[in-house]
Amino acid sequence: MRILAVNGGSSSFKFRLDDVLEPVAPICAPLAAGSQRVEVPPASDIAKLLPPVLESIPRPVDAVGHRIVHGGEAHRESALLTDEVRQTIAKLAEFAPVHNRLQLQAVSAVDQIFGSAIPQVAVFDTAFHATLEPPAFVYPGPYEWVEQGIRRYGFHGINTQYVTLRAAEMLGRSLESLKLVVCHLGNGASVTAVRGGQSVDNSMGFTPLEGIMMGERSGSIDPGILIYLIRHRGYTAEQLDRVLNRESGLLGVSGKSGDMRDILAGIETGDARAQLAFDIYAHRLARELGAMFAVLGGAHAIVFTGGVGENCAPLRARGSRQLGFLGVHLDAGANLQPRLDQDIGATDAPVRVLVIRAQEEWQITRECFRLVGSTVSRRPA
Repeated sequence: MRILAVNGGSSSFKFRLDDVLEPVAPICAPLAAGSQRVEVPPASDIAKLLPPVLESIPRPVDAVGHRIVHGGEAHRESALLTDEVRQTIAKLAEFAPVHNRLQLQAVSAVDQIFGSAIPQVAVFDTAFHATLEPPAFVYPGPYEWVEQGIRRYGFHGINTQYVTLRAAEMLGRSLESLKLVVCHLGNGASVTAVRGGQSVDNSMGFTPLEGIMMGERSGSIDPGILIYLIRHRGYTAEQLDRVLNRESGLLGVSGKSGDMRDILAGIETGDARAQLAFDIYAHRLARELGAMFAVLGGAHAIVFTGGVGENCAPLRARGSRQLGFLGVHLDAGANLQPRLDQDIGATDAPVRVLVIRAQEEWQITRECFRLVGSTVSRRPA
């Protein structure tokens, strides 16, 4: 069965084509048969951008799996993309404005290029966090909020699920025995506490805006700031949305870029605001790491994944140094040039530190095969 995985993020779309032969796909991802990446500038017209890419995908394609960021309470596991499911995703676009609309456009582009008869599967970033308990997902506002669906959902669940499985494999331990803190750090960033293979807390919340500082998103701020901006600076909801989702984070503080590579380059030239942006990011990350250790009552390993998590050695070093009193110590040489996937913890450190390549597309493929693998027959080439 040939499965195309479409991973729509806040700054890029990634495509992966795989032949899946086994009833249960392996944890370790094979080499991709048709991986591609398309950068997505803000306000892109995906309806025009994606069809040429999809046309170039080698045929046949038997099913397509999509990353969908927000599934709300209605979709707590992967689902076939029926009309009803698409309508729910569209309604939830208000809560994930950077993601859901673009991802739905990708679904429509697949309809256009491959035909509406091909099975399409929604794999939800929120699904892995369906195991959150009420103390973790209920906001301390009026209880009516919960009844209206205003609660913490958690995000980055697709890759967090994958690296949780991969970490257990690397450490030679069962999922049930492990407590992990997973740092998914890319243009968007989150930290998840995982116990026994299940999410128990995530730094993101009702939307992917909550939590640590990100590339262009603010992360958590005092909500009183928003009240002040509305009352005294005349901000509209649209302006606040743009500022918090597109003009904050590393970009907002540095004034130059939301890309960690540019921030590090700026630090090398003595740019004080680039240094400040990095320092805030590292401080917020260390604070969230400590919080997740407390939630779990200690952890067996920290996992760094995502573009920043995998490639930013100074950030890993800073965060780990802050947690030295908890038994987190790095092998300095391994941290500078890690092989993916690798344990970069010091030999005698009680808490392991893993760098694991993000594999959202492969996890999407696995979920797609799980859902439709027994019902789809290969089409003739």
